[in-house]
Formats: sequence, structure tokens, C-alpha cells
Amino acid sequence: MSRLDGRTCLVVGGANGLGAASARALAAEGANVVVSDLGTSVHGEGEDPSAAQAVVDDIVDAGGDAVAHAGDVTDFGYAESLVEATVAEYGRLDAVANFVRILRDGISHTLDEADWRAVVETNLTGQFTVLRAAARHWRDAGDDGFDAQRSYLAASARSVRGNVGQANYAASKAGVLGLVRSAAAELHRSDVRVNALLPNAYTRMTETVPEEHRPYTREEMPPERVAAFVAYLASDAAVDVTGCALYAGGDRVGVFSEPTLDRVGVSPGGWTVDELAEHFRDDVAGDVDLTRTDSHF
Repeated sequence: MSRLDGRTCLVVGGANGLGAASARALAAEGANVVVSDLGTSVHGEGEDPSAAQAVVDDIVDAGGDAVAHAGDVTDFGYAESLVEATVAEYGRLDAVANFVRILRDGISHTLDEADWRAVVETNLTGQFTVLRAAARHWRDAGDDGFDAQRSYLAASARSVRGNVGQANYAASKAGVLGLVRSAAAELHRSDVRVNALLPNAYTRMTETVPEEHRPYTREEMPPERVAAFVAYLASDAAVDVTGCALYAGGDRVGVFSEPTLDRVGVSPGGWTVDELAEHFRDDVAGDVDLTRTDSHF
């Protein structure tokens, strides 16, 4: 018996790369899979419903059960209808893996307003709409028909650490981490776990980097190695794994630390500007690096 037999998983942004690999991995573990994707380019342009259908065809050809759904998850109404359609098709929704994201790079002082708004709207609002719709369904359903925790997995990115030319992308993906931490605290009492995945794999986004500067090839970092972790997180083996920022890429999986305070200085009655000028750099920060300009691809 496979780990996800009888379960239903919704994969948002499931037509390409990590989403497509995850949809196939979930189906291989016995899940019914709904593949949702508007079929846009990596920059969020155009529409192609056949992209999601192609992944569904692969799953069905391999003996699995899947259906395609095309729509814009930045639309709150569409997100609600997507969850409703999933439940109507399979009678339940057990897990969501949301990989929706677009990329429109630009240096911060020249970044176009439309590119800022499009990336933040897609990458962050597109997570919240689906999370809200799924959480409403799960809370309304309670334990009716469910014998295990439900799971929501949101894709973030390693660029949350900062990346030259990706202020919009990094901000949207950092927002996902805050969303996940808040939702995990809210929904654990409803037997729902919520996590963020910061994956590392060769995808369409990797191909936007000039070939001579790409950090790895598809053979070195295939999306399928990340997909196994996605399937694990949707299964009962991951019970009570929640509120975490997780890593998967190549041969490695891991857990990121939460934001921590490196050093603390105390001044009774509060700090004055003069005291800070005298003591902050050497006595409070000490050996902590205060000039942080690395780019993290």
C-alpha cells in the first residue's frame, strides 16, 4: 500500500518544474491529484491550459488518477472554486502543495512598478488565497471524513536571504515565511499543518540565467529529488511537522533555523545616540558581521 492511497492532493503551479515533478510523485504514492496552473510563462505572461493537462496525461498514462484545472490563484474567487472543484471531483482534499511563482528581475532603484506588483501579487497573494480557501474547507469539515492531519505546503525560495536584482521576488518569498508561521499557529488546533519549502532544483527559472552562469545542470539538481520530500510532507509520516521552513535539493534535505537575535546589549534607562555610537559596533555587535552584501542565488 502506498503512503497516499485514497488521499487527494492539490498541486498549484503544477504544470512545470517542481510542481509537475511533485504532482507525479504524489500520484506515484497513490494520491488523486488536481493539477492547477494557468499556463503562463516564467514571467507571468500568456495562458496555456494545455500545460496542466499534459502533466495530468502523464499521471494517467502511468496508472494514476488526476484532473487539470486552469485559473488565476491571485483571484480569491477562483481559489475558492478550485477547492470546491477538488472536493466535488474526489470527495475530499487532504493536502495542498502550492508552487505558484513568477520572476521579473530588476535592480531595486529601477524596478518597474508593474513588475513589483505582479510578482508580489502572484507569489504571495497567490499563496494566501489558496491557503484561506483550503483552511476554510478544513475547518468547516472538522473531522468529518478525515482520519489524519491535513497539510498545506507553500513554496518559498532561498532568495529570501537577499539577491541582487530580485527585491520583488525576495520580498514575496520572505512574506510566505511569515504567512506560514502565522497560519501554522492558527490551524494546528484544527489538525492542519502548514510548512514552507525552500527548494533547490533546475527549473525554468534557472534557464533565465545565462548558461555560463547557471550554478548546476538539470542532471545535477533534478526537481524529482525535491518532489520526494513534497510527497513525504503530504503523508502521515510528517504528522505534527508544522510551522517550519524546510530545504530540499539534490541529495540534501534540512530545516532552516528561525530568525534569532545574535547579540544583545543592555543600557539601563535606554540607549542614547551617543552611547550607541560608542558601543554598538564593537561592544554589542562584537564579531557579528554588520556589512551584509552577499548575493544568495
